[in-house]
Amino acid sequence: MDKYITTPLTKDKAADLKAGDFVFITGTIYTARDAAHKRMAEALAGGSELPIEMKENIIYYMGPSPAREGRPIGSAGPTTASRMDKYAPDLLDLGLAGMIGKGKRSKAVTDAMVRNGAVYFAAIGGAGALLSKSITASEVIAYDDLGTEAIRKLTVKDFPVIVVIDGEGNNLYERQNAD
Repeated sequence: MDKYITTPLTKDKAADLKAGDFVFITGTIYTARDAAHKRMAEALAGGSELPIEMKENIIYYMGPSPAREGRPIGSAGPTTASRMDKYAPDLLDLGLAGMIGKGKRSKAVTDAMVRNGAVYFAAIGGAGALLSKSITASEVIAYDDLGTEAIRKLTVKDFPVIVVIDGEGNNLYERQNAD
């Protein structure tokens, strides 16, 4: 079923999303990959504030290529989500409502998603140029020294994703393998 949502991703909106739903996201999402997640974990361990609010936000595991002239961003395909699995439960417990990536997630991440009613979306790997067409603005907001792994604030319009794991722990990958 196709669903259209606007950020922030509230608990009510997240609860309405089920594994297998096609979702088009409009609003603000953030990017962060391995190095940014490591920095955020270090900040939390040191008692510092994070550069972005987690509550009701979505993080896209993506490192963009340079923008072409007249575009806000270059190719913007997802990276493998499992690389962030050791950091995700803490961010979910802080209110992170959604994650976008590709590939499977660990049991610890799924458990934290169920505990917090969060959602894991997949973006289509290999379709970064197409996905970038849904991004209308991009701004580095933290960790600029990390280059493509800096945290970016993206403005998206009808950004296409699929719910892989919903807030009840239903997993599209496991369902597909059971058929």
